[in-house]
This record gives sequence, structure tokens and C-alpha cells, in this order.
Amino acid sequence: MDVQLFVPCFMDQLYPDTAFNTIKVLEKAGCRVRYNENQTCCGQPAFNAGFRDEARAVCAKFLKDFSGNEIIVTPSASCAGFIRNYYSLLFENSASNNDLRYLKQQVFELSDFLVNKIRVTEFGASLPGKAVYHDSCAGLRECGIKQEPRTLLAGVSGLELVEMNDVETCCGFGGTFAVKFEPISIAMGEQKAQNAVDTGAEYLISTDMSCLMHIQGVMDNKGIPLKSMHLADVLASGY
Repeated sequence: MDVQLFVPCFMDQLYPDTAFNTIKVLEKAGCRVRYNENQTCCGQPAFNAGFRDEARAVCAKFLKDFSGNEIIVTPSASCAGFIRNYYSLLFENSASNNDLRYLKQQVFELSDFLVNKIRVTEFGASLPGKAVYHDSCAGLRECGIKQEPRTLLAGVSGLELVEMNDVETCCGFGGTFAVKFEPISIAMGEQKAQNAVDTGAEYLISTDMSCLMHIQGVMDNKGIPLKSMHLADVLASGY
């Protein structure tokens, strides 16, 4: 299957290795991966900050950049959830509405694509140790992803997956929420980090690098020796 890869803008700038590992995993699953170098952002930051006209311009560019017939895969439930659930608010009663209706069916978060679309769950990955999985708000509530990442992690050799308390509670990042409400955001991140530590886990895994960036920052500040990893990095490990 030919797939288009959409890399979140912050991942492109801060975590490019995770983007490359996403390609590695998709190719391992038998996909031919294409990357449109014109791509930029899905428009979510501007939308969440209340700048709808600016967001609409960025989203219109996304529609143009991904106007083909191929499946679009992104290692971000946040971006996938935004495109699926909020683009319609920006392009309601517009000429782009028909294109958007088709696009929403073509966009997949990585674990959703692997488990539900092409049904590939084994990658020969290996990561000895104990881990917890963090359900991101976007993955759980906007994309309906719950079991998919856990199914993929169950196939990782040597990895013991345990559940932490309040696993479905927000980590406190929330994009601009972390800037506007810093004390609340930090407190929520500290609670999430503590719940992970209490399990005795060595790794904290999620589908969203934005959540992991926030939680890792809290853990580094607190001197907590627990490593955050994106699902793609785990699935690409050991081979």
C-alpha cells in the first residue's frame, strides 16, 4: 500500500528521529511511504489559540498538499483528531467541504492504521523492561484509540506493560493550555509522572509526542529517572 506520511511540525523540529522511525515501521509493515516536502502544519495551534482565519489558511494548504487518493498516516493522534473533528468547523458551507469529507476518511493515526486498517501488529521489536502507556486526550477521545497501542506493545519482545492509576486523565499539556495555565498544567503533569513512577515502570509510552514532551519535562525537573518513548520508537527498537 502507498501511504502519505504527515509529520507534525513540532516533531519535525524537535523529534525528527521519531518521524524516521515511523517510516521504518510503515516500511516494515509493507507500505511504500511518500513524503510531500511542501507539508507544514495541520493548523491546530492557531485554531486552539482562537485564530480561526489564520488556521483556515494553514488547513487549506494541508488540503492542497494532501489532495491525492492515498491514505495519510501521522504519528500524532492530536493532529489526526484535529483534522477529523475540527476541519469541518472551518470549511462549513465552502467549496472545500466535499474534499474534506473524503479526506477525513483517509487520515489515520499510526496505531489505528496498523491495527485496524492493514492489520499488522508484529514488527520483531525488542525492548526489555517495564512500561506504562499514557492515553492521550486526542487519541482516546478524538480518535477512539484505546486498545490499538496496547495490542502493538504486547508484541514487543521483553516488554512488560502495566497500567497506572488515572491512565485516562489528561497530562496537562493541551497545547496553549500549558502556556496560559502553567501552574495547573505542571500540577497535572506531576500527577501523571507520579502515577507512572508508582508502577515501577522504566518507560512511559504514548502516541503523542506533545504529551511526552510535557511529561518528560516534568520528570527531568523532578529528577525522575523514567524515559518517555513514542510508540513508533518502541516498534522500531531492536531490529
